[in-house]
Amino acid sequence: MAPKAPAEPVARCWPTTSDEYVRYHDEEWGRPVLDERGLFERISLEGFQSGLSWLTILRKREAFRAAFSGFEPERVAAYDARDVERLMADAGIVRNRAKIDATIGNARATLSAREAGTPLEVLVWSHRPEPGEAPARMEDVPSVTPASIALASELKQRGFRFVGPTTAHAAMQACGLVNDHLAGCFVRSEVGLEQRAAASSRPGRN
Repeated sequence: MAPKAPAEPVARCWPTTSDEYVRYHDEEWGRPVLDERGLFERISLEGFQSGLSWLTILRKREAFRAAFSGFEPERVAAYDARDVERLMADAGIVRNRAKIDATIGNARATLSAREAGTPLEVLVWSHRPEPGEAPARMEDVPSVTPASIALASELKQRGFRFVGPTTAHAAMQACGLVNDHLAGCFVRSEVGLEQRAAASSRPGRN
């Protein structure tokens, strides 16, 4: 369980006055996500975020979860045209037809990957790169890496959409494959420990 942030001022990766953003930074960003549903949710939300602020997505996350059946891949994969129209009428989410269609298609691709013997958690975590140096500033954090290019390519080959290299890297950051917390960030060391433990115990590890 993530610890509560100290009451005194601490160094974070980005300045914010938003409680949602503070909690996301301190308790979620960079902490490993190892289950299929959790990975599918975060890949979906990163796709919806494209062109928008992440804070917008955070504030709509519960509405997204309600609209997309908790991001259970089996349930989303069964959506039909009526569900698409329902989602397009839902003001609580981002009403973008291409992204909605992609999320449904990605749920089906998730099931196909599982049936083919490479479930999403194995597929994603097989692209974890070796840990690098801690960035000193957010300007030093890349938006695309060779690992994210490779992950995006494999996801696309398996039928996923809205998963370009930038979106793939954002998902890798969010799901704990890389530790892009800044060198001076108060949770960087703890996140690093969690990532190393997850990497040693993840499904499909060689």
